[in-house]
Amino acid sequence: MIVIENVYVVPVTGAEIPSGYIAIDGDRIAAVGAGPYEGEGERVDGRGRLATPGFVNTHHHLYQWASQGVTPDGTLFEWLVASYRLWGRMDAEVVHGAATAGLGWLAKSGCTTASDHHYIFPKGRGDLFDAEIQAAREVGLRFHPGRGSMDRGRSQGGLPPDEVVESMDDILSATEAAVRKYHDPSFGSMLRIAVAPCSPFSVSGQLMIESAELARSMGVRLHTHGAETLDEDEHCKEQFGMLPVQYLESLGWLGPDVWLAHCVHLTDDDIRRFAATGTGTAHCPSSNGRLGAGIARVSELMRAGAPVGLGVDGAASSEMTPLAGEIRMAMLLQRARYGPDALTARQALEMATMGGARCLGRADEIGSLEVGKLADVALWRVDGFYAAIDDPVVAFAYGQTPPLARLIVGGKTVVEDGELRTVSDQVAAEAGAVAHRRLLAN
Repeated sequence: MIVIENVYVVPVTGAEIPSGYIAIDGDRIAAVGAGPYEGEGERVDGRGRLATPGFVNTHHHLYQWASQGVTPDGTLFEWLVASYRLWGRMDAEVVHGAATAGLGWLAKSGCTTASDHHYIFPKGRGDLFDAEIQAAREVGLRFHPGRGSMDRGRSQGGLPPDEVVESMDDILSATEAAVRKYHDPSFGSMLRIAVAPCSPFSVSGQLMIESAELARSMGVRLHTHGAETLDEDEHCKEQFGMLPVQYLESLGWLGPDVWLAHCVHLTDDDIRRFAATGTGTAHCPSSNGRLGAGIARVSELMRAGAPVGLGVDGAASSEMTPLAGEIRMAMLLQRARYGPDALTARQALEMATMGGARCLGRADEIGSLEVGKLADVALWRVDGFYAAIDDPVVAFAYGQTPPLARLIVGGKTVVEDGELRTVSDQVAAEAGAVAHRRLLAN
């Protein structure tokens, strides 16, 4: 038993506890309450600390850690065109090193559950999907990788060059095999697989349809990019005669088992359809800003009742972005667009926790500090300079993210005093640097 005591507890789903405790038994939360805890256990002094649920990252491309800094001033399409051939040279060693660094960086910013969208699989370069799964096991995060794909190269009207796409038959076969080999649907699972074709401008309509059928037949979730840029709007209107969300819905890609990345350019009707169908959104505010894509209407989505989580997106389009920092970025950008009451600190925190849990289909397991849920807990230092702010949630969200005192995943410590305790900071950082050098030298 681990007991965190004298701590400011933010359960997210219930009333905050200014001075309370969280008792952890194995991988579950055994008790949460006010005042002292009367039972026995290893004591963790939480004075000057803020306890939140571990954060849920709903969208990433971990392999991109190895290609940061490419086309720093380009649009999404310009950046992709410059990056595809570079990514086509990666191998399993690059992916493992990049994923180790990327997941370590996420952990150091309060993330306990991470999704990933890997959609490029060069032939003869080893098992890239397994490489990132092994990295997640080593770092110690709960992992939701999506077996991505592209089958629509430039010769068929798509954006990527033909040499980095796969055939539809190979994609469906490999995706089914990945689900059968890795997916663990049990409560407390550390590994679940999603079916994740890349985007409307890199995947055929038939592959989107058959991917959805495959996922639903195997009971796993669906993920893709959608409505990220105005260029995508124009591409979809030219190629398919409709806007991205209309196109996705025509292929069976809205529903409570679907979450879509970005969703910057939604119509009013799109927002109503997301709410009515339970379709989730992975909001990546820093990446959207870096690429000049725009500001997503996530506060409107939340008011409508649609699930919205946070994501850092790939490191190559959102260099070194910490997940905790996206709470502040999301809050500030919504206020810049809609006014100062558009998104509160607590609503942004909910987006990073329960919102992400809803997107990944795990709202009964993670995303809040409740008895019976998994013991995924982040402790933040809001003493020192942060003590000048009376409200610790405001202290956490409004300025530079406070230091991470401890990160617990399923009852196990992954970060302590800001340092990784599974793989070391030095090992993770060097793995990412070596992956970068290896990719550029290939």
